Amino acid sequence: MKPTRTGALMVDDVVTARCDTPFKEVVRLLEEHGISGLPVIDEDRKVIGVISETDLVLRQAREPESAGVRARCRRLLSGRARHAAAKNRARTAGGVMSTPAVTVRADATVAEAARLMTEHRVERLPVVDEEGTLAGIVTRRDVLQVFLRTDDEIQQDVQREVFLNTLWLAPHTVEATVRDGVVTLTGQLERRSEIPVAVGMTGRLDGVVDVVDHLSYRIDDKPAQPTGLAVHGVADDWLRKL
Repeated sequence: MKPTRTGALMVDDVVTARCDTPFKEVVRLLEEHGISGLPVIDEDRKVIGVISETDLVLRQAREPESAGVRARCRRLLSGRARHAAAKNRARTAGGVMSTPAVTVRADATVAEAARLMTEHRVERLPVVDEEGTLAGIVTRRDVLQVFLRTDDEIQQDVQREVFLNTLWLAPHTVEATVRDGVVTLTGQLERRSEIPVAVGMTGRLDGVVDVVDHLSYRIDDKPAQPTGLAVHGVADDWLRKL
């Protein structure tokens, strides 16, 4: 089983807003559809921003009532704080949304989508096609579905996709044991260069949490360091001492 692509998990019926969608209409959309965020698109369905419940809560934060206090605060506000203050006064989706939007391609693997969510601390990703047009949306819950696969299913995938179809190994040359999604690879491969291939491909399979490498090799085919580079480095060091 090849890694699942994000497009296979996404929901293609996406609730969206436009830049000029009123703030209260955005709140109504989230409440009506039972969602916690949505993408903001332009007339060509290109994603230009994303609105989350956090953005809406920030909008509700009010400035101090005193005009004098407000004036002092404006003078002290940094660029980032001024941007946040502008969000507090926004009346449309365009003023509340977070930009630039973090998106994922439909042909990206689920692992790539998960990394994007982790790096940017977001719970959903608009899915776009090769032209950047909105195609769907994927959430953390969608991504986590791949980790519901059993250890037996994962082990069969490793043996078929990695050992048999890629490395063309004879049965029992390498053993893969799986426990709670953690795959341990044990055995001897023919060449040292095959080890990162086996580990990398195993780690990209659906449901794999981690890979423990206990592999050895018979032939070390790692390219040797050119001797010319070593001599050049020694000569440089000698010249610097002159």
